[in-house]
Amino acid sequence: MPSSRPSTGPTNERLRMLIRFLRKAAKEYNAKIWRYVAELLEKPRRKRIVVNIGKINRFVNDGDQVVVPGKVLGDGILTKKVTIAAYAFSKSAYEKVIKAGAEAISIPELIRRNPKGSNVKIII
Repeated sequence: MPSSRPSTGPTNERLRMLIRFLRKAAKEYNAKIWRYVAELLEKPRRKRIVVNIGKINRFVNDGDQVVVPGKVLGDGILTKKVTIAAYAFSKSAYEKVIKAGAEAISIPELIRRNPKGSNVKIII
């Protein structure tokens, strides 16, 4: 019999699997950064994080690794060659990242490359 209480947390299955993956990576690699990213992704829809390319450009240096626990939007200009991992990219943001010679990857891909999360900046 189904529960009478409403479910909490995101209902998007892809997002729920990503949060589970982040929590598992945090335990497995003893990296608190991934647990924090999971907590940010679990926020209600009205508190979801959206970051513009221009903001990322302000806070990073060449060669940095950045994680955005939300969606990256295309407002602004990216001039630095960085690796940006995010839950989602708008079409214009993805095009600007590639045009700048930077890299747009998924969060699980960043965890595979850098399991400890060392020197990864979180932009919110």
